[in-house]
Amino acid sequence: QLSITEVTKRPLTAATLFKNSMIALVDNLASKEPYYVRCIKPNDKKSPQIFDDERCRHQVEYLGLLENVRVRRAGFAFRQTYEKFLHRYKMISEFTWPNHDLPSDKEAVKKLIERCGFQDDVAYGKSKIFIRTPRTLFTLEELRAQMLVRVVLFLQKVWRGTLARMRYKRTKAALTIIRYYRRYKVKSYIHEVARRFHGVKNMRDYGKHVKWPTPPKVLRRFEEALQSIFNRWRASQLIKTIPASDLPQVRAKVAAMEMLKGQRADLGLQRAWEGNYLASKPDTPQTSGTFVPVANELKRKDKYMNVLFSCHVRKVNRFSKVEDRAIFVTDRHLYKMDPTKQYKVMKTIPLYNLTGLSVSNGKDQLVVFHTKDNKDLIVCLFSKQPTHESRIGELVGVLVNHFKSEKRHLQVNVTNPVQCSLHGKKCTVSVETRLNQPQPDFTKNRSGFILSVPGN
Repeated sequence: QLSITEVTKRPLTAATLFKNSMIALVDNLASKEPYYVRCIKPNDKKSPQIFDDERCRHQVEYLGLLENVRVRRAGFAFRQTYEKFLHRYKMISEFTWPNHDLPSDKEAVKKLIERCGFQDDVAYGKSKIFIRTPRTLFTLEELRAQMLVRVVLFLQKVWRGTLARMRYKRTKAALTIIRYYRRYKVKSYIHEVARRFHGVKNMRDYGKHVKWPTPPKVLRRFEEALQSIFNRWRASQLIKTIPASDLPQVRAKVAAMEMLKGQRADLGLQRAWEGNYLASKPDTPQTSGTFVPVANELKRKDKYMNVLFSCHVRKVNRFSKVEDRAIFVTDRHLYKMDPTKQYKVMKTIPLYNLTGLSVSNGKDQLVVFHTKDNKDLIVCLFSKQPTHESRIGELVGVLVNHFKSEKRHLQVNVTNPVQCSLHGKKCTVSVETRLNQPQPDFTKNRSGFILSVPGN
């Protein structure tokens, strides 16, 4: 007894049986030698024992039995005209495909038969070819079927190539139109720019008020480069009007703006940068006379050429000791001085030992000088006259510009809190605003120091 989960094979359908029978019949016929039987109707009355001679002769002539008998006597089972035979089998030989160049179709058929090796099984008549055995004909059909696949593939290849060439020509034509149109747009844009900026050299603002035309998409990057070139030219024209003595200050302001723009609010760009504030009588009226001889002595001793910056500061050291000092920056050294001892030099840092600066992002005057030996200098700039004047931008600008002139890079960090290192010990300096704070001052905390600055 079968289980309900067991799979059983279904019986074959009538269509499947018929298909299998046809396949078996065709295979059986292909393996045999065919014989052809002609049936002749003896009379039209469908009666036995009656033989109509005229009727039978007519059928024999109509069916071509006499000719078949003559062909059979000669031993040839198939006949065909040269034209039809060549039209059907010409793709078999390279001598006849696609068209032959022989004197006649008969010669072409002979070449084809010799190419296939059947010359011993055929005979050539005046207008027809005769084939003795059906096997030769079957072989020709098989060769033709094989070549038809290659012919179809060849035709597909040729047609696809034709379509590809047509698409290529259309695409090339479209690209040519696009190229000429873009060329027209480019020329139109350049002519418009030339028209608008004609004579800007004679304008008072050197073309600052001139509005740029809208460029095509392909020229957007070109427009940026063109505007950059124009801005450089305009800047060069403006620089020509600046006195030579003010050019170092302009370069320093540009360097400060590149480093700090968008990160600090007040860079002091609107005022004149004096640089050496310790020698300025308005800033230090009581001590400027004392500082100048010290600066001259340092110039004789250390052979510096230019003074970059000097200012009073409040510093804090690793022992949390807060004192008023002064910094004096030349093109060779950074000096820390004691103004209460006639600007005695307390510490000298060569500029080649300076690796970077760190400032906060507020309005305070905190500066940390980073050195290679991890002995950073923490100071807060302050001015006596006028009070609360921002000098961070000036200090950063002159130092960055000096390092750039020597083809060196000075790293400038704008953070809060500021990271620093005191004799290898890492610490931070944070900035806090207090309303009752009279002046900036440093205090100790767990992570480092706090700079308290007066509030508004």
